[in-house]
Amino acid sequence: MKNILEYIENSTSEYPDKIAFADNDHSITYTQLLKNAKSIGTALSQINKRNCPIAVYLDKSVQTPCAMFGITYSGNFYIIIDAEMPVERINKIFSTLSPVAIITDEAHLDNAKQLEAECEIFMYDTAVNTEIDEEVLSCIRNRQIDTDPLYALYTSGSTGMPKGAVLSHRNIIAYTQWFTDTFNINSETVFGNQTPFYFSMSVSDVYSTIKSGATLCIIPKACFSFPINLIKFLNEHKVNTIYWVPSAISIVANLKLFKYAKPEYLKKVLFAGEVMPTKQLNYWIQNLDEDILFANLYGPTETTDICTYYVVDRQFRDDEPLPIGRHCDNCDVMIVTDKNELAKPGEEGELYVRGSFVAYGYYGNDEKTKDAFVQNPLHSYYPEIVYKTGDLVKENDKGEIMYITRKDFQIKRMGYRVELGEIETAASSIENIEEVVCVFDKAKDKIILVYQGKKLTAEDILKCIKAKVPAYMVPDRIEKITLMP
Repeated sequence: MKNILEYIENSTSEYPDKIAFADNDHSITYTQLLKNAKSIGTALSQINKRNCPIAVYLDKSVQTPCAMFGITYSGNFYIIIDAEMPVERINKIFSTLSPVAIITDEAHLDNAKQLEAECEIFMYDTAVNTEIDEEVLSCIRNRQIDTDPLYALYTSGSTGMPKGAVLSHRNIIAYTQWFTDTFNINSETVFGNQTPFYFSMSVSDVYSTIKSGATLCIIPKACFSFPINLIKFLNEHKVNTIYWVPSAISIVANLKLFKYAKPEYLKKVLFAGEVMPTKQLNYWIQNLDEDILFANLYGPTETTDICTYYVVDRQFRDDEPLPIGRHCDNCDVMIVTDKNELAKPGEEGELYVRGSFVAYGYYGNDEKTKDAFVQNPLHSYYPEIVYKTGDLVKENDKGEIMYITRKDFQIKRMGYRVELGEIETAASSIENIEEVVCVFDKAKDKIILVYQGKKLTAEDILKCIKAKVPAYMVPDRIEKITLMP
């Protein structure tokens, strides 16, 4: 296989009338998805460009994957733009991206015209009704190879300039093979999609769906503001697989929602994107069927989505961090010390990633690419580009990788190395704590803990933390807020 479009074509052949994607208002079958994508691909072919970026400027809906795959049929690669993003930030992205076209609709046309991009704007409704030209699409397809770019995803940059990681068909094919094999994704799978399509976690949902002939249901954002409706949505759509950020999973746990309703069809709960608070995970495990699979996935956008994973196979205390596990198939990881040597078990080091999941680099940004995508430091015998994650980790006595903190979040205090994440883990295990974040005021040499929770005072929290961490890690100041931003 060399092109992800084979996923759609194969699933359409096998499940022509099956629902591929559904949102709150509409659904499309695999046959409709294929037709829409080919129509959009035909419309875009008139710009006569190859392997160039095309922006998708739409609200999250069943239209979005049609546009994504339409761009693929045109021989180009897509970038999903957050429709709620300020025009100023989109223009920052476009300053390096220079898209050759934008796909949008009436709702976003005025904003699209304000963007600093000298390119043609295609209206979705017009493009999707274009007569399919199979001859043109065939000519484009014959020139495509598996190392062609498929999409770019933009992440925040430390300088304020967003960075666009470029991923290829080969990246997605290798990654999706691992994901579907590992978690037994098949035609019976119904995903409850939470993450935006401009976020790397959605890659797993979308491409596992079209590879397996599964169904993806887009959960309305409002459901997470009224979580009882979230459970209702999962049950109405018979969702059996979710892959959410931990903060979304924590909403359910913090409200003790399973006293009132439970997801009746759920079989797999996967999470990634941030540290999963063990206390909130334990609430799910203790209140749902024991045959449900729970897995902690780890990885940055630059490794397609994930590079290590851990299927929860034992009990953890509320104050005990979860492992991020072991490397995925066809993707290797290395823990490298400051001396560019492999770390010993229990020794801290930065996590490096190599293999088929690693992105090309950042679009139009050689400087940042060279900083993060480097020659394998363990040898110089042949060119081998690996990705530096910037995350500090170590291997535990079970051979599992434990996430510690961002390399730039580790601080020195009173001569000790302090991991702010360790303080957060200790604080998050305290009863009635809902959300917590720890920051360091470098100018004043102070550790500040900010929390969201009920029936707790700063004195209560301080007392509990002192029982869990050394004196040099105890926060100097504790602040309560009503809602974590």
